[in-house]
Amino acid sequence: MPIISNDPSWWPLINATRIGSYFMVAAFAGVMYDWALTLAQEIELVWRQRWSLMTFLYLSVRYLGIIYAVISIPFSVPTIPVTDAVSRILYIIQDLTNVVVFPILCVIMIARLHAMYQGSRKMLIFLIVIFLADNIFNGVVTAIGMKHTSMEALILSGTYQCMVNYADGIPLLNSITWILAIVWEVLAMCLAVWIAVKHFRELRRHSAGGIIEDCFAVLMKFHVVYFASFVAVSCFQIGLLSPTLSTDQFSLGTEIYLGFLQIFTLVQIFVLGPRLILGIREFNARVTTDSDAATTMTSIAFQERVHMSTSSSV
Repeated sequence: MPIISNDPSWWPLINATRIGSYFMVAAFAGVMYDWALTLAQEIELVWRQRWSLMTFLYLSVRYLGIIYAVISIPFSVPTIPVTDAVSRILYIIQDLTNVVVFPILCVIMIARLHAMYQGSRKMLIFLIVIFLADNIFNGVVTAIGMKHTSMEALILSGTYQCMVNYADGIPLLNSITWILAIVWEVLAMCLAVWIAVKHFRELRRHSAGGIIEDCFAVLMKFHVVYFASFVAVSCFQIGLLSPTLSTDQFSLGTEIYLGFLQIFTLVQIFVLGPRLILGIREFNARVTTDSDAATTMTSIAFQERVHMSTSSSV
């Protein structure tokens, strides 16, 4: 049963929710715009190619992102009525989406690093061990959070609000999961930079290069952009620990800060995440068209053992 109140003491919350809704709608529009912008590439480079693990991972991140953005709207827009049960269901879907998408992005990163390290078995085992430890912890924290978190629907002065009530200790556990995610991304970036520099030096020493050098450049380009976006989101997350934000939760400045955090988070995960795959597939297709040497890409196209001409190995 929603709590109904016209008490003026709720007005700061109402105003904060209204400001936050503008940013959430902007984030939703950004995700949808990127999907529309890359739809032609997606049809050509994903749907019309032979299906593989990377195809499944790309489509999962892309369309889970759209679902996540859509169900975030009822939480944020105060003119959309929701009940306690609906709020609970939407919250669970959002949490489960986060639990699924992060491992998918990790698998994509493992595949890229495994390819860059020329199929090194030791590197693959090392990455898988870290991946399992991190994601098992995340899964346990999510299960605990879902069990000890309640949702409450409010009708305040004619507006609809979804209040999330966390049990003690849940915010701390969520912070730990984010710290582990930072460690993973920093490790992946360091490994990518190290092997890329090593390969570039070897190619220069032997006067080689060409398509392999270009491929590493493309891999690093998208990796660096993705990592930079992750750093930006992490800085915003760390900023949430500021006493200024915690003591003045409903101020205009705080809501703008949280709004930009929402936008950057959705862009980093659901826009730049799929482009980790789409970008290298576009490069593969261009090489196939422009060069007879395209088959040499097979050895680093995520080890899917598919001929380069299908462009389905990434």
